Amino acid sequence: MLITFEGIEGSGKTTQLSLLASYLEGKGLPVLRTREPGGTELGEALRELLLRPELKIPPLAELLIFMAIRAHHVEEVILPALKEQRIVLCDRFIDATYAYQGYGRGIDLTIIETLNRFVTKGIRPNLTVLLDCDVRTGRARKRGHGADRFERESGRFHSRVRRGYIRLSKTEASRFFVVDARRDVMEVQMEIRRKVEEFLSTYGF
Repeated sequence: MLITFEGIEGSGKTTQLSLLASYLEGKGLPVLRTREPGGTELGEALRELLLRPELKIPPLAELLIFMAIRAHHVEEVILPALKEQRIVLCDRFIDATYAYQGYGRGIDLTIIETLNRFVTKGIRPNLTVLLDCDVRTGRARKRGHGADRFERESGRFHSRVRRGYIRLSKTEASRFFVVDARRDVMEVQMEIRRKVEEFLSTYGF
């Protein structure tokens, strides 16, 4: 079972994933927390490079670095966990690449789709929780936390990313669960828990 969390900077996806993971672990369920970029020793090392604000990385090079991270992550972490029938909670996955490098950077989505299918071996999330909030709210939450390379992008860039996520959620409405992330943290969390518990029950968890 693969459940991914997506959203723009400051949407609260990392917080919500952590709260959900603790809740499910408390119920005795086999949970694995992971993230992209990152998830492995190699991935975490490349993550540090990708987020360094002083680096100028061309869009295509950026895309290929993300794909290298994902290929290793899937092979070393996600696939083994799925084979063990664990619930994998991943902070960003394939949709982040469509949103950021596709809609945000302008790379052809068909190129991203081809690469995604290749490096994931066809794995798709069973459920994607999209934490949606406006760019102004997201950026305000991040203020004062030492902005990384993506957080320093313009408001126009982040608006394109958000529009990309919304389009993706409409294209695959059966997979996406869109949550209004502007609300209180625990109010959002309770809505996510209800959806995830209902979803897991259909898979025998």
